[in-house]
Amino acid sequence: MRIATWNVNSITARLPRLLAWLESSGTDVLCLQEAKVAEEQFPVEPLRELGYEAAVHATGRWNGVAVLSRVGIEDVVKGLPGDPGYDGLSEPRALSATCGPVRVWSVYVPNGREVGHPHYAYKLQWFEALRAAVLGDAQGSRPFAVLGDYNVAPTDDDVFDAAAFEGATHVTPAERAALAALRETGLSDVVPRPLKYEHPYTYWDYRQLAFPKNRGMRIDLVYGNAPFASSVKDAYVDREERKGKGASDHAPVVVDLDV
Repeated sequence: MRIATWNVNSITARLPRLLAWLESSGTDVLCLQEAKVAEEQFPVEPLRELGYEAAVHATGRWNGVAVLSRVGIEDVVKGLPGDPGYDGLSEPRALSATCGPVRVWSVYVPNGREVGHPHYAYKLQWFEALRAAVLGDAQGSRPFAVLGDYNVAPTDDDVFDAAAFEGATHVTPAERAALAALRETGLSDVVPRPLKYEHPYTYWDYRQLAFPKNRGMRIDLVYGNAPFASSVKDAYVDREERKGKGASDHAPVVVDLDV
């Protein structure tokens, strides 16, 4: 079984690439982030023609998550239980579903903007709500994983230059402590292998030639429970999909399971 996660940074802008990638990659389940469309605008029909069902939680403009599956979708839950919300509003950042033998969450963790900003506090509160929400599945006997754009690099090795991020979000002790608390529920980091260079970065800014210079970050993560992690046969970053015109600024992370 092949499972992947990909922040597509607008499914409308990325649809031709997405369809081609699904067809060529043999992916069974794909967790998507930053759909940036309303649910009624989600391209259900082109995906159905390829054999994929779609569960979507999106309201348009920003955010929006989805799970695409060609092995069935059941028990869909939209939203994060205990979601703290931002400015009094709940945002479409989490969706869970059972796809064949595996249960997955597709998550788009808040960015945080800058340390001390209300959005940073929201990010930490959101992580705590996520930790509480996944506790039961994380400790269960069914393969389970939380996949998505976490907007946190777990270690200094997961950014191209730790000094370049000093004082910025995505690398602070509080954010990394939130990741550690999530792992302590019974999840482990399924670290993919890079297809090029030493580190498996998943995101490269559009600016300043970040991708050609490999000035990246590993912020798209797969956190799986023990039954999931023990079934992993391979994991890699499909860096090729970050290349060329019209690419997302994130690359897919692909995990092969023996389930």
